[in-house]
Amino acid sequence: MIINMRHSILGAGVIVALLGLASCQNLDLNPLSQGSSETWNSNEDEIVMSLRDLYRDRFWPTDQESWTDDYTNRDVTSTIINGTLSGQTYDVTDLWDAQYKMVSRANTVILNAYKAKANGLSDAAVARYVAEARFLRATAYSRLTEKFGDVPYVDSLLSIDSAFAYGRTPLAEVNRHIYDDFEAAADLLPSTYSDERRATKWAALGFEARHALYMGDYARAATAAKKVIDESPYKLHDDYADLFLPNPAKSNTDEVIFALPRSEELYDKSSATEPYVIHTRPYLPRMHGGYAQYCPSWDLLASYLCTDGLPIDRSPLFNPKKPFDNRDPRLAATIVPFGSNFLGIEYDPSPLKTKVMNYATGREVANQDTRYNMQYASYNGLALKKGVDETWADAGFLASNDKILLRLAEMYLIYAEAKIELGETDQSVLDAINTVRARAYHCTKEQVTRYPAVTTTSQTELRRIVRMERRMELAWEGLRYMDLVRWHLAEKALTRKNYGMRYPMDTSDFYMQNWFWAAAPTIDEDGLPDFSDLESKQKIQALSQRSWTNRQYLWPIPTTDLEINPNMLPNNPGY
Repeated sequence: MIINMRHSILGAGVIVALLGLASCQNLDLNPLSQGSSETWNSNEDEIVMSLRDLYRDRFWPTDQESWTDDYTNRDVTSTIINGTLSGQTYDVTDLWDAQYKMVSRANTVILNAYKAKANGLSDAAVARYVAEARFLRATAYSRLTEKFGDVPYVDSLLSIDSAFAYGRTPLAEVNRHIYDDFEAAADLLPSTYSDERRATKWAALGFEARHALYMGDYARAATAAKKVIDESPYKLHDDYADLFLPNPAKSNTDEVIFALPRSEELYDKSSATEPYVIHTRPYLPRMHGGYAQYCPSWDLLASYLCTDGLPIDRSPLFNPKKPFDNRDPRLAATIVPFGSNFLGIEYDPSPLKTKVMNYATGREVANQDTRYNMQYASYNGLALKKGVDETWADAGFLASNDKILLRLAEMYLIYAEAKIELGETDQSVLDAINTVRARAYHCTKEQVTRYPAVTTTSQTELRRIVRMERRMELAWEGLRYMDLVRWHLAEKALTRKNYGMRYPMDTSDFYMQNWFWAAAPTIDEDGLPDFSDLESKQKIQALSQRSWTNRQYLWPIPTTDLEINPNMLPNNPGY
């Protein structure tokens, strides 16, 4: 809320000192309870502590998969999918509050770091820390503008009177400040850290590229992304599936530009505080002690291309009864293939598969992952595989996968999309898409016989291709929602039904003849699957109806802030 943000601005020195920062490292400091805006940030240790506090999970939210067409939660829908977003919705108020707290604390570092010079900190070090704070401020404002549009832009310490009188700043002006902050950070931040995971110049350029793409500033997006591709030390990780696993032996640091580490060991189970972890049971199948509740959608399953590069409704390679055969390899790395060995147990939701193999014992056991045996098995037969390994089913059902926020593959796709939208398609655009696609097939873009290389130069075709490529490459990474919003496809994708299998299940001729799908769904001109024909023939069952409303292309300003400050009006249209 704005009122909280303003109090944070006025007293950020005290707040930063009191937020448990001593856990970051042991420092010889004055008691934290005595910190204040008068004395804090007066030496390097205090500045570093202030900055480290801004890497906590709450300040780095990712959009939820439940807001998109890539996700199924049985017959349950989210607030956004329901079209009932309001100024009192938790996602709205928490994003606003957390990002303005981040802005406030970053501003405090920026405006007070000069104090450390009196204690011997060099001008260069002060400039570097200020640049890091500007990066953090820019990411906060980028998240705010992407959701709310015009927002109050604050880069100073406000009095209470002026804080209550503050109104919304036009989006174009806020974007100028965001880009200035990202550029300053890219100029002064280090390329790498030897012992920490903090913002680098490449993270600044990468987040600038993403924000510019979202804002339709395509030339800026292409330039920033190309710098990361050409000049950074990052490369695409050899194995797409390994990239997301929690096992530190399967390092992803060659591709991941920015991530927040998670830690099961440091997780406080009694109070559910930081460091953040993944609670795995809703994602895991029933055979592994899970709830089979949060699952990939049929829409996502249908969206992966076949190995000939064609969508499933056009490819002769697609077999609706074996939907994982002859598909882009990223499908089997994202959704558990039927009949495969998943974490030591055969996964198969078929009603004909009443028993499955337990590979650890070498014996068949009752299959709890088919709804023929278990009512609450996955309603659509799908289970998440991306990022999942044996640790997810360990005692406690907590996982420590990195929270990956930016990686090199996205830079290739940002560059390609921006150039396509600019009408500047050349070989570099095809190379960018093919580099990402070829990695999925364990080859290079030059090995064109081993993967379906993109060769067309049609803007219309390339726009469709890069959108489908983003969906395959970046599935379940918190990016789908903003893709649907900025492409203005939410009004189509999020008003269709969410489908699953008919229930109750049996082993009648119907299922024997129609398992898994009776036919391929139609893939429309935007790459979106249409299952309505299968539904009309009673081959499948609608689980829920998505009910997006177009007012949600922008989120509402939190109700409390409007009540406190009339200068925040008018609200975004429709609220």
